[in-house]
Amino acid sequence: MSTEAEPVEHEDRWILNLRGWGVAGITVDYRLTLALGEGWEVVLETPARLSSGPARTNPGVLLVPETQDVAAVLPLFGAKVVSAVAFKSGTLRMVFEDGTHLTCPADAAFEAWQITGPGGWRFVSLPGGDLAVWSASAANENPQGQSAEH
Repeated sequence: MSTEAEPVEHEDRWILNLRGWGVAGITVDYRLTLALGEGWEVVLETPARLSSGPARTNPGVLLVPETQDVAAVLPLFGAKVVSAVAFKSGTLRMVFEDGTHLTCPADAAFEAWQITGPGGWRFVSLPGGDLAVWSASAANENPQGQSAEH
């Protein structure tokens, strides 16, 4: 379990503080959803890459949620998150305890992925490569209930 409850913003990324949360559920429809502890959910809607080791020596397996071609992710059930980073360029990178890397880049035309969690946290990879971030504290400051931070 993460020692820090809330995500932390840096100049080019958000550290999501999901360290220690295990993959408690995997759902597949036209998307790939990983349910983590404490209400965190990772939803991939465009192709992502699952790999281990350096990318230059092991390009990994392409996961394609819209065609349900995601069987390679099933061994992650129960695996604990070591690192989860949402880059402001719209790319998501997660690393699991067994050394597996899950990378989902931004998509030119679609929201590639989103992560939701307690406290109203929501991270969305926007079309074209950008990141939108909402939190309950930002929603309280905004009468419309949403706030995008970059």
